[in-house]
Amino acid sequence: MNQGYRLPHGGRVRRDKPLTFLFNGKRYTGYEGDTLASALLANGVHFVARSFKYHRPRGVVTAGVAEPNAIVQLETGAWTVPNPRATEVELYEGLQASSVNARPTLEGDRMAVMQKFARFIPAGFYYKTFMWPRSFWPRYEELIRDAAGLGRVPEVRDPDRYEKTFAHCDVLVVGAGPAGLAAAYAAGMSGARVLLVDDQPTLGGSLLASDDRIDGKPAAEWVGEMERALRAMPEVTILSRATAFGYQDHNLVTVCERLTGHLPLAQRNGVRERLWKVRARHVVLATGAHERPLVFGNNDLPGIMLASAISAYLHQYGVTPGRKAVICTNNDSAYRTALDLQRCGIDVTVVDARRAMQGTWPQRAAAAGVRIVREALVVAATGSQHVRSVEVAAYVGRAPGRHLETIACDLVGMSGGWNPVIHLFSQSGGKAAWHAEKSCFVPGVGAQATCSAGAANGAFLLADCLHGGLLAGRDAASRAGFAVREMASWPTDPVTENALEPLWMASELSRVQRGPKQFVDFQNDVAASDIALAAREGYHSIEHVKRYTALGFGTDQGKLGNINGMAILAEVLGKTIPETGTTTFRPNYTPVTFGTLAGRELGDFVDPVRKTCIHAWHEAQGALFEDVGNWKRPWYFPRGNEDMHAAVARECRAVRNSVGILDASTLGKIDVQGPDAATLLNWMYTNAWTKLPVGKGRYGLMLDENGMVFDDGVTVRLAEDHFLMSTTSGGAARVLSWMERWLQTEWPHLKVHLSSVTDHFATFAVAGPNARKVLQKVCSDIDFSNAAFPFMSFKEGTIDGVFARIMRISFSGELSYEVNVPANFGQHVWNLIMSAGEPFGITPYGTETMHVLRAEKGYIIVGQDTDGSITPDDLGMGGLVAKTKDFLGKRSLVRSHTAGENRKQLVGLLAKDPSFVLQEGGQILAAPCTERIAPMIGHVTSSYMSPTLNRSIAMAVVKGGLQKMGQEVVVALPTGGFMPATITSPVFYDQEGARQNVE
Repeated sequence: MNQGYRLPHGGRVRRDKPLTFLFNGKRYTGYEGDTLASALLANGVHFVARSFKYHRPRGVVTAGVAEPNAIVQLETGAWTVPNPRATEVELYEGLQASSVNARPTLEGDRMAVMQKFARFIPAGFYYKTFMWPRSFWPRYEELIRDAAGLGRVPEVRDPDRYEKTFAHCDVLVVGAGPAGLAAAYAAGMSGARVLLVDDQPTLGGSLLASDDRIDGKPAAEWVGEMERALRAMPEVTILSRATAFGYQDHNLVTVCERLTGHLPLAQRNGVRERLWKVRARHVVLATGAHERPLVFGNNDLPGIMLASAISAYLHQYGVTPGRKAVICTNNDSAYRTALDLQRCGIDVTVVDARRAMQGTWPQRAAAAGVRIVREALVVAATGSQHVRSVEVAAYVGRAPGRHLETIACDLVGMSGGWNPVIHLFSQSGGKAAWHAEKSCFVPGVGAQATCSAGAANGAFLLADCLHGGLLAGRDAASRAGFAVREMASWPTDPVTENALEPLWMASELSRVQRGPKQFVDFQNDVAASDIALAAREGYHSIEHVKRYTALGFGTDQGKLGNINGMAILAEVLGKTIPETGTTTFRPNYTPVTFGTLAGRELGDFVDPVRKTCIHAWHEAQGALFEDVGNWKRPWYFPRGNEDMHAAVARECRAVRNSVGILDASTLGKIDVQGPDAATLLNWMYTNAWTKLPVGKGRYGLMLDENGMVFDDGVTVRLAEDHFLMSTTSGGAARVLSWMERWLQTEWPHLKVHLSSVTDHFATFAVAGPNARKVLQKVCSDIDFSNAAFPFMSFKEGTIDGVFARIMRISFSGELSYEVNVPANFGQHVWNLIMSAGEPFGITPYGTETMHVLRAEKGYIIVGQDTDGSITPDDLGMGGLVAKTKDFLGKRSLVRSHTAGENRKQLVGLLAKDPSFVLQEGGQILAAPCTERIAPMIGHVTSSYMSPTLNRSIAMAVVKGGLQKMGQEVVVALPTGGFMPATITSPVFYDQEGARQNVE
């Protein structure tokens, strides 16, 4: 096995379990426990990618989630995953990966020529270059997208399964490093329900890459003891390989758990990833910190890495990324990496921008004989596809001075300080605060029940991490109502640290445009010169600079480069970093697959499917269904070889001539109870409700704040303080949420309660001249005569001992009753009504027939005949708008536009050809229309063939339509040409309304 960069011993890999894998078609060997990145480095593969814009050679920079360069295409075909980070891909037998954004090969990338034109394509160049001719932009866009990009999306269906789950806990701890383990332990000892989430396969965080001692024992041993103790606590749950990627309101944290992605393809059974939606009483963010890179010339060459990443590869994987190293730094932590390298026999030089320091780690490095060049900085690196040397200059007065030396090397470790991972804290609504001494943003004022601990809170020393985590865990458990136990923090070796020297760029600002590129954002090829250019061109807001330069875009979301970029912008503008501010931290913290977000809600399961209690009967009768909201509603009931038109015509004639029955159980039903129930309805509806007698019903229109029709329906008064409201099938949830919103935010003093009872009752509309006769046969304890049971009233009785509330309401224009019974008895009552109706030829009808019947009568359907821009006056329903009371949307009705002339108004349309059914949505133009382009004056909202009238009918909204009765217009046809039509009343049948009041 040829792994020239693998150390002979050490690391946490299983050397007894070798694994083979392919990278760019070439076979390599690694070990179980490797990542793809560590295995590549062990095999001497440092050049792994091409950059996004300039196609420069790039190598591995980090050892974790912040990796900007080592983006790969994982696997092929149905199993392919675009853009995972090689630093997070766990190695498995047979893994296949390839570089992205490089064609035909990584080394022979044809777009590498872009490097020669880098000076001509700075940030924003395409905004200015590809403007003319305008018609060429689609072609320009295609070429730009082809030249720059990352991985390829899958072209076939994903064979994996994904799922979602919900969890509640008292304390959620994000991060299982030293602070997170301490916090979880302290909270768990109190008896609180604790959920510990960590994105690594092994707990320990930064301790996995260190040789620290805790409580007198190696850190790895302490981690093992803590894990065993936590797993022994019955109220503690540990999720590894799980990334908390979003922090929403009310302490809702979303977590992506990866279950099988680390296994060979043949062994992937079950769920690949699980989305957790965790609601926590208190959240402890122990998310650690990301090391900052340094900004100097050619700092993107393969072989240039973060210092902490070098230590991670040494300790966790037994891999040395190079054989002769230079560590450039402005803080003490990099000296630990220098000592790690020296212990492995690597020649190492430390270039420190500060003067001689007395801190623990610099002293240990000096005592061990590490060469240290003080008051100096690396200003440039040289090499083609790998770093070969660095140029070192004196650091005088916060600027580079004279050249000191050139150091040959094949490995450069950068350490510019540490950035606490405040992404989740900021997503929670918390405000970041600038810490001048540590030169980083730390969590400031929080907005939810959360706290940060350890490096995430700016405490970078191990002892401070442990102590802070312990306090955070105890405080979280206490706030959740648990009695906490007093316990002392674990002792560590004493460490003193020197102050960091803020160092944002290894050149003078005036010379940033000259010399080699100094990259700030590696993933998006954003250099210091681009930020300076953006400022010169007037982009002074960090959010504007972000969009102009792409700083912080991409899969790493600015984890490495954003602070450096903000500092450079601040210097250009002559401001401080706090004055410049940060960009917005948005979910997701790391990329999340669409599969995880979708779960099993695919195909037929993309939405919940709701069925009425009569659904099986409808299926047995051969009904075809349509989706209304989430409901499956019978569309029509074909018999024999009937098509839809024949079936609908038969159903319509049955209702008009005898009796039909419709399953209307899907209508929204909201129970409104309380002393202020009538007051609430007065606010909700345009008409008055205070004087509605018990036992009566009333039709009402509901408006939004803009005065536009929002929903409609009939509400009946069951008692003085009890109403039952009906809504459209698709609007039930929307209306309930709307009412709850106003009750909770504007009228919390109203004594009223709302409950959805849609699923509690089955509702059947029995309509037609013989409807009364049918119901009299099944319900003998209700007097159905006109005098005793008038229109818009209800009665309560029984049908075969089943409670029934029967309302005399009509949506067909015929004598009609709506029978409401408990849903569990729905099928039984339906069967009784069907049996009673057999002598009258009772016919089940579906939603298409219901639409034709209501259109013949000019009854609207909200959402079809309205579009969010229609007022009651536009519908000819101004009589429903009360003049003597206030209601939601009333003030908007008197706005100049709302009350203006020539608004679209509801009318009827009769096509000149009675057999031609106008297309819904068809554009209406004034007649005669001879111009190729003419102004639209309205559109068709509903259009059907009426079996009753034996001709086509349509409803439409037309500008000034109520004043255009009898005028001719034309309707544009999708095939070209026009169909003349006459504007009429929208009521086509029984304009007097006599049929619904028949004796």
